[in-house]
Amino acid sequence: MPSPLEGRRIVLGVTGSIACFKAVDLASKLTQAGAAVDVVLTRGATNFLTPLTFGSITHGPVVTDVYDPQSELSMDHIAMAERADVIVIAPAAANTIAKLAWGFADDALTTTVLASQAPVIVAPAMDANMYEHAATQENVEKLRERGVVIAGPAQGRMASGLVGRGRMVEPAEIIELTKIALGKNGAMAGRKIVVSAGGTEEPLDPVRVIANRSSGKMGFAIAEAARDRGASAVIVSAPTALPDPVGVRVVKVGTALQMRDAVFAECRDADALVMAAAVADWRPVTAAVQKMKKGESDTWTIELTKNPDILAEASGDQLVKVGFAAESEDLLENAQAKLIDKGLHLIAANDITSPGSGFAVDTNKVVLLDREGGVEELPLMSKYDVGCRLLDRVERLLGR
Repeated sequence: MPSPLEGRRIVLGVTGSIACFKAVDLASKLTQAGAAVDVVLTRGATNFLTPLTFGSITHGPVVTDVYDPQSELSMDHIAMAERADVIVIAPAAANTIAKLAWGFADDALTTTVLASQAPVIVAPAMDANMYEHAATQENVEKLRERGVVIAGPAQGRMASGLVGRGRMVEPAEIIELTKIALGKNGAMAGRKIVVSAGGTEEPLDPVRVIANRSSGKMGFAIAEAARDRGASAVIVSAPTALPDPVGVRVVKVGTALQMRDAVFAECRDADALVMAAAVADWRPVTAAVQKMKKGESDTWTIELTKNPDILAEASGDQLVKVGFAAESEDLLENAQAKLIDKGLHLIAANDITSPGSGFAVDTNKVVLLDREGGVEELPLMSKYDVGCRLLDRVERLLGR
C-alpha cells in the first residue's frame, strides 16, 4: 500500500533556530515516504544551514529570497503556494510566528503561506521565556483560531541551558500531524471508528495477572489508518508498551469487563467497531486483596469464570462489526464460526504460528472472510497496510 504521503506536495518552511538540524531529518523522512518537498528558508535559517543541504536531500527547489531571479517565486509568486497540499513550518521562530499571526508577507516563507489555501502546521522552537511571553502566546492563539495546527512545543532543556517549554517536537510527530492534515477530508471524514487493542489483564492479586502475548500493534495500526482517512478514531486499549498515536483518542482499560464497558460506551455513536484486542476468555472468580504467598503447597488451584463476549454483545444503529481470529490451527473453519456466532460483517483470520504473523511483530498475514461467503487472502504486509485493506472493506460496508 502506498504511504499517505506518497505523491503529496509539501512546502517545508525553515526559520532561524538551532533546531534547524531537525528540519533536515524531517525533510529526509518526508522524501523517503514519497512526498515531493519544496523547501523555503528564511534569512535566519541560512545562518544555520545552506540551501545545498536541503536540495541534496529533497532533490527539489529550495527558495531563500522572494526576489531571487532564480527562484520559482520570482517567476510566479504563488506557484509554490498553489501546488502545496500542506505547509509545514519547522522550526518556527517567534519572529515568524508573529509575522504569520499579523499577516505580514515580507519574505519567501510568509508570502507563500499568505498566498496558499493549504492547511498549515507550525512547530514552534525558541527559548522557554520567549515562548511563554504574552506576545508569543497571543500570536500562537491567533493562529490556532484560524485553524493552524500548532505542534508542541515540547518540554525540555534548551540550547541556552534553560529548561522549559520551547523545544521543537520530533520529526516523527510532525509527520503524523501532516498525515492527519492530508486526510482531513478523506473517505472516512465524519465517521467514528472504534478499535480495541492490546491484551486484557485479569488480576489474581495486587501483583499477578492472567494475561496474553498481544502487543496491541495491530489495533494501533488500524486506528492510525482510520485517522489518516479522516475518521475520528478511538482506541480502547488494554495495557501495552506502545505510545499513544498522534491524533487518536485512547481510552485505557485493564480487564475484559472494563474493556466491555468502554467499548459499549464508545459504540453508542460509532459507525464501526474493529475488535483487534486479545480479550481474556476467563477471569478469576475472586482476586486476592493482598499478595498471595508461595507457602508450602506445590500447586495453586484457581477458579475461573467466563468473560463476556464483547464483540458478540456490541450493538448500535447500523454498526459495522469487524473481528479478528488469531488461530494456531483450523484457521478458516474457526474464523468462519466466529464470523457467524458473533454476528460480524467481516473477520480477519491470522495464523499466529506463521512467520511474521504472530505477536509483537510489525507485519501480519491475514485472510478476510465476510458474511456473504467471500474469502480474500492477503500477502504478508505491514500491520498498517493490513489496516488499510481492512478499512477498504469497512468503507464499502458503510457505503451501503
